[in-house]
Amino acid sequence: METLSFLFVPLSLLATAVMAASAAFQAHRVQMDPFGATVLAIATGMGGGTLRDLFLGLTPVFWITDSRYLAVAVPIALISFAFASRMTTGSGRRLSVLMHLDAIGLALFTLTGVQVALDAGISPLLAIVIGCVTGTAGGMIRDLLCNMTPSLLKEDLYATLSLVGGAVYLLLLAYTDDTLAAAVSFSVILVARVLVLRRKPKAAGH
Repeated sequence: METLSFLFVPLSLLATAVMAASAAFQAHRVQMDPFGATVLAIATGMGGGTLRDLFLGLTPVFWITDSRYLAVAVPIALISFAFASRMTTGSGRRLSVLMHLDAIGLALFTLTGVQVALDAGISPLLAIVIGCVTGTAGGMIRDLLCNMTPSLLKEDLYATLSLVGGAVYLLLLAYTDDTLAAAVSFSVILVARVLVLRRKPKAAGH
């Protein structure tokens, strides 16, 4: 698994950035200020990985030992919040951007979560569960802090797609290299999530 391990940090940083941006858009939708958006972005971008590390006994957790995650989350939050403020209120564009960013973050964090679990010597079945926790927890924390029902608790296959994507990744590892397995699994989660979002009735709002 040398190839994906080599890509782990870039993928994790990208996932953190994407989820931080989604949090900033959500923060604007619920009328937080830039400081609130930044706090929400940090909690969202690092929440899943923090739970992952705690479950696996990997302490201090990743963002304590690597300041790059905070260095990515904070400016991304502020830039995204400013970008969200320029969008027309009531058009639904902020919600659309938020949900698509969330889909990307779900896919990225699921795969990195599975990889960390495998590297820690966890069984494949539990690695899939850890991948799901990593992929879904950040979005759940974001929604709870905004007093909203998390996607995890709705009938939109949020956690199911994460579990399926993690399983696809592990199955493909037996037949191909890490990079291709990760790319296919990422595509499966992302495409399926976007299809689910497009089949849902459009929500009114910001």
